[in-house]
This record gives sequence, C-alpha cells and structure tokens, in this order.
Amino acid sequence: MGDFLDETIASRTAANSAFPRLVAAAVRRRELVRELVELRTSRGLSQTAVAARMSTSQPVVARLEAGDLDSRISTLERYADAVGVELKIRLTDRGESTR
Repeated sequence: MGDFLDETIASRTAANSAFPRLVAAAVRRRELVRELVELRTSRGLSQTAVAARMSTSQPVVARLEAGDLDSRISTLERYADAVGVELKIRLTDRGESTR
C-alpha cells in the first residue's frame, strides 16, 4: 500500500494522463529556481539587490525563491539577468535526457 502522495499521484494520473509530465515540469522549474538562488548567494547578492535589478520588490523575489509563484519564463530570465547569467531554453524529444 502506498502513502498519501503515491495515492494522490495515481488518482491525478488516472484523471489526467498528462499529470506526470506536469509534475516533471514543475520539478524542473523548482530545480532552476534553486540554481538561481545558489548563484545569488554565491555572488553575495541579497534578495533586495536582485529585486532592485529586476524592478520588483524583495517580497516578490522571496515568494519566487520559496516556490510560492508559478513564474513565467520572462520572470526567470529577469532573475537570471539580475544575478549575471543568461537563461537558455531548449527543446528536446520527451525520450531524451534533459541534461
């Protein structure tokens, strides 16, 4: 018998066959945000500094970093630019590795 999470995933997948792909996309976005946060901290930038560079507020950056926002690509590009990197997006066949 599975736990609550296993049961939830199974029931959502039964209702929507695309659900596993949606979860995988959310996990990739979360990993990307974690990488951006690591860059921010390794470069000695505060959330306030990043927010100023993005022309937004520190609470918005905090919510983005906490995963409370389902951010658009344009927001992630602005964050990346604020920490001094470029966000590159590529397309791959579903059967290929994402790395």
